[in-house]
Amino acid sequence: MKKVFYLIACVALLASCADQYNIQGSSTVSVLDGSKLYLKVLKDTDLTSLDSCEVVHGQFHFAGLLDTTYMASLYMGEQSIMPLVVEKGDIVIRIDNAQQKVTGTALNDVLYDFLDKHNRLQNQMAELDHRFSQMLLDGIDEDEINRTLSAEAAVIAQQEDSLVSDFVAANFENVLGPFVFIQMTSSVPQVEHLMSKAPESFKRNEAVAEFYKHVTDTGLTHKVEPAPTAGSDAIDDATIQNILNGNGNAD
Repeated sequence: MKKVFYLIACVALLASCADQYNIQGSSTVSVLDGSKLYLKVLKDTDLTSLDSCEVVHGQFHFAGLLDTTYMASLYMGEQSIMPLVVEKGDIVIRIDNAQQKVTGTALNDVLYDFLDKHNRLQNQMAELDHRFSQMLLDGIDEDEINRTLSAEAAVIAQQEDSLVSDFVAANFENVLGPFVFIQMTSSVPQVEHLMSKAPESFKRNEAVAEFYKHVTDTGLTHKVEPAPTAGSDAIDDATIQNILNGNGNAD
């Protein structure tokens, strides 16, 4: 009997010493209520479900032991909703009609600060289309409009390129670097530049190596559409309903 108690005590002690993650989520998107969410991570280039839960009255919760820090995505069915880092600590997810955001731990704070900056640049680029229409209505010559807006678009594109490259380089040694490298690099020269300065640990990452092989073999930077980067499209009731109906994201 003493041996049994000793074993139980040892197991409890080991569990208490292990890293733990605790994710508390809330949503104001009514259609999410009653849906099952999955926390999926990449293990050996395979997408694996780490945890799952149901949304009840706008609340959901994941928790468990952690053997390493994971780059993960929150899924509803087969549809990815948003990225996050599963790491030690208390993580907070908020989903509403305006944005999706993850806070509470160091890497998630770094990730979403970057995504906010990236989304602002994307919004500036999208705004150029509205300005084109307005300038036409104002009677400005179309060639002049194209010259002006093309120059502005080039500046924004360069800012986005620098933002992504600097972020990847600053995070070569953690899970954020490989994720943004694979999802957001936009040209072969950008990929080659980053790989030329990356440490061996980054180059040996299986997902990075597979992506780089694809780039060198085909000259294309992406095999698939990038995962949702949170904030670029509002996750509203209509979007969630489309996902539930198996139609993917709303356009």
